[in-house]
Amino acid sequence: MKVLIVPDSYKGSLSSKEVADYMEQGVLEAQPEAEIYKIPIADGGEGTVEAMVSATHGEYREMVVVGPQGQPVTATYGVLDKGQSAVIEMASASGLMLLPQEQLNPLTSTTYGTGQLIRAALELGCRKLIIGIGGSATNDGGVGMAQALGVKFLDAEGVEIGYGGGELIRIRTIDISGIHPGIAHCEVVIASDVTNPLCGPEGASNVFGPQKGATPEMVKLLDEGLKHLADTIHMQMGIRIENAAGAGAAGGLGAGLMAFLKAKMARGIDIVLEAARFDEMVQDADLVITGEGRTDAQTAFGKTPAGVAKLAKKYNKPVICVSGGITSDIKALYDIGVDVIVGATQSPMSLEEAIANSPDMIAHAVSSVVRAIGIPGKYRQPEEESISLNVRPGV
Repeated sequence: MKVLIVPDSYKGSLSSKEVADYMEQGVLEAQPEAEIYKIPIADGGEGTVEAMVSATHGEYREMVVVGPQGQPVTATYGVLDKGQSAVIEMASASGLMLLPQEQLNPLTSTTYGTGQLIRAALELGCRKLIIGIGGSATNDGGVGMAQALGVKFLDAEGVEIGYGGGELIRIRTIDISGIHPGIAHCEVVIASDVTNPLCGPEGASNVFGPQKGATPEMVKLLDEGLKHLADTIHMQMGIRIENAAGAGAAGGLGAGLMAFLKAKMARGIDIVLEAARFDEMVQDADLVITGEGRTDAQTAFGKTPAGVAKLAKKYNKPVICVSGGITSDIKALYDIGVDVIVGATQSPMSLEEAIANSPDMIAHAVSSVVRAIGIPGKYRQPEEESISLNVRPGV
């Protein structure tokens, strides 16, 4: 029995590699002779660098950059393809996880550090950049990122604006003459599953601003700033960015990358699965196991279990999803190709207890489902040789 284990991280608890290890433990408890292949994965958010470096045998690079509130932070990015490509997680330089709750303030938080990572990759000679933009603490439309690459945003007096979404309304002139020359020779791909526009009720400020510390009054100011940025980009650069799908990702960083780096959007999970040669590996598998920290209605829209299931079903492979928690609105995943969905948390407990016990719970949940799959083989007639894997929802 060949088992392919392809989980995302359980955010705030376990990395995708750790989850894969505990899932392997569960499989071996039920099927000690199983052949197991593990592909830790990510969908453009936390863990994307680790997943891409692992899948391609790349290398890590570290550097000190400007953090989301101007503080120095040590950020990590990956170099792939013998230096031809790089993978960057904006969260490593400009992420929510870098700040305590009391310091969250999207009016002043900046993506400058993300721009510094991009500059470093360009100066290494990388000609393709994959930028995962989940988990941001920012709402500056990617202006900080562009400033780090040499773009100037000047106010009415010709003075460079400061950091943060609160400064955008002051922009009068955008000067791109000093932008890093490497950008002209580089392909930039945004790894994200967010399709929100830049502004308005479904835009970056209204949808994502509150989780970054924005009050209702701040949300209004931030949205006005992003609208002003979009109008200025249109007037001075001839680019309409406001309603582009994904422009609102990461506090508008999606818009900034599209406007200043001519970046293209792609589903993060598709990028990582391609790099990991999942399409090739799944063909020889008897069973695929995936999962994430929480499986809900949004999972069907480009999250790791959905991406894994869609490709697995090309070859009619059974797919089990074992997640930290599940909600009742997940039926769309069955249509995509997931056969069984199981929550690792099987009894009421606090979040702290769930995190502390997640290794054992993951292993137990996987073991239980794999044992159930093996039951038909356990009671088959002697002349039958193959294990039935025709699982269905509800097994």
